[in-house]
This record gives sequence, structure tokens and C-alpha cells, in this order.
Amino acid sequence: MERSSRSLDAADTAAAADTAAAADTADTAGAADTAAAADTAAAADTADTVEAVGELATLARILPRLPRGLDTQLGPGDDAAVVAAPDGRFVVTTDLMVHGPDFRRAWSTPHDLGWKAAASNLSDVAAMGARPTALVVALAVPGDTPVVDLEGLADGLRDACAAMAPGCGVVGGDLSVSAVFTVAVTAFGDLDGHDPVRRDGARVGDVVAVSGPLGRAARGLDLLFRLGVDHDGVPDAALAREVRDRDADVGWQLAPTPPIADGPAAALAGARAMLDLSDGLALDASRLARASGVVLDLESAALGADPHAALAGGEDHSLLATFPADADLPGGFRRLGTVREVGGGAPRVAVDGRDLGEPGGWDPYRLWSGQQG
Repeated sequence: MERSSRSLDAADTAAAADTAAAADTADTAGAADTAAAADTAAAADTADTVEAVGELATLARILPRLPRGLDTQLGPGDDAAVVAAPDGRFVVTTDLMVHGPDFRRAWSTPHDLGWKAAASNLSDVAAMGARPTALVVALAVPGDTPVVDLEGLADGLRDACAAMAPGCGVVGGDLSVSAVFTVAVTAFGDLDGHDPVRRDGARVGDVVAVSGPLGRAARGLDLLFRLGVDHDGVPDAALAREVRDRDADVGWQLAPTPPIADGPAAALAGARAMLDLSDGLALDASRLARASGVVLDLESAALGADPHAALAGGEDHSLLATFPADADLPGGFRRLGTVREVGGGAPRVAVDGRDLGEPGGWDPYRLWSGQQG
């Protein structure tokens, strides 16, 4: 009986082992099926277009990726957002990015587009001396746009806010269809109890100063137009990646990181006038000069190795400001020149005392070639 019992126990053990092996095989097959299903779902997600999945499903994938913001009281989901304004006032600005005149999709990744859309608007808020608090983003895109591209754009918005304006959130927006990929951002900011820094406050004797690079984005764009195109001059994504890997100025053109914190810092340091350099130092400085009724006399030695690029190149989104002569320049601000009386003639920009003349700079109605790519 003992032997028979032991034989039966062994048989039961062997049967159990066979059952377990079969279960393991089934588990392995199940895991493989699960992995295959995940791969299939991932492939489907990659292939999904806005037109195929529709507006609601697209938004459901975008919205969770966006930052809420410290001043956000009610975010996406209602007809409008609610954002706290501790100062009792708010700064507001808006900016468009349109495929063709403002970016080339072959050169910019979706993340780049989100980052740059945030950066250009955050810089405008900072130029008023305000702290960015919220963005509203409207997208009009072709129906065949992959949803993953819009997820990437949302990630760029999130990462830009985190890097340049911590606490700023994306609180709402809109999504529509268009033949031309278009990004429209409205940005809000809080003055935190101080007056806005306007363009018309420069005074004779002030120091002209800048925070951020001059001409870097223009040099990057020049490289893209020379080396990031195929033999027919059409923008090429692979060539753009190669030149970007070799030269950081290309990255600054596609995804700049302007000194947002230096805007409020300038206000606290007594800046009398300030603006964001989006269209080129010469053109934007002339706007400040006209608003203030003065001459901005820049020093060639402060313009770097390529004065032409520094003066004419746009999209650096650096901050140009004037300060009292005895002020300590805050943050990354460095001296660029002096504010002088107009004397004869109109308010203008000079370099080493010589009138600059036509300021040049970016004007999409005059300078866009009509190409996209």
C-alpha cells in the first residue's frame, strides 16, 4: 500500500507538472498575444489621423499631456478657463505660427513647434515685466495630420513651460481643420504688483541692454536654407537633422530658449522700456526708439563677431531694455549702448553714432517666398 501510494503520488506529481507546463505554455502564448496586441495598438496610434479618429478622441489624447499651471482655477473642459490674477490686472498677448512663413514641417519636429509657440508668447509676456501664468492654444490642421504629431506638439508646450516659465499652464484652446497647419497661442501674465514695462519709457542717458543671443536664430535659419534642402531647394527632414546635430544655432532657430525670468527681473531692477526681439534687433530697436522719441545708439563692439546677423536676424526672442545709467543690470542683461537725444531728424537707431538707416528685419508680407515644405 505504501508503494502503491507512493506510485500514485508520483503519478499525481507528474500529472501536475504536465498541467503546469501546459499552463506555462498558455501563459507564454497569452503574453505573446498581449505583446502583439500592444504592438498593434501602438501601430494604430501611430497611423491614426485627426480625420480618422475625430475631434473628441484627438482632444482626449492631447489634453492629459498639457500642464495645469499654478494659477489655474478651472482648466480645459468648460466653455472657458478660470485663471487667478493676484495682481488684479493681467497681461495678454497673442501670436500666430503658420506653416510656410513661420516654420517648415520638414525642419521642425512637432515638439519643436509646441516649444517655439510657447517660447514666442512667453517672451512677449516677459517683455512687459510680467510673470507668465497661462496659455490658450488653438490649432487648425489638415485632416491627414497624425494624432501623434499633435501629442508631440502638446509635449513641446508642456516642456517649454516647465523649462522657461515654471507654473505656467495651458488652460484651453480649440481644434479645427485647415489646409494649412496653423498654431495660434494667447498668453496671459501677472504683474505681481508692479507697473508694466512699456516701449515708450526710454530716457536720454539710459543704458541700452540685452538679455539673450543676437543673430543666433538667423544663423541657424541660414544653415537650414543652405544645407537642409535637397538639390531642388526643397526642405529635407534628414538633411535638417544632420545640420542640427552639427550646429546648435539650428536648434535655437527651431526651438529657442529665451530668458523669460529676466523680464520680471528687469522690471524689479528699474527697467524703463523693454521689448522682445522677434523681428531683429535693428527693426525692434527702432520701434522702441520711435515709441520713446529717442535715439538708441548701439556699440558695434557689443554686437559680436557678426554685426549684420546681430542687427538683422530675427526670432532670437531675446529681451531688449533700457535702464537708468546707475542701475545694476539684472540676470543675463549686458550693455549694448546708450539712449541719446534725437537732435535733428526722427527717432532712430544708430551704431557708434552713425545712423543705421533702413532697419530691415522680418516682414512676412515682403519677405516670405510663398513656399512651405
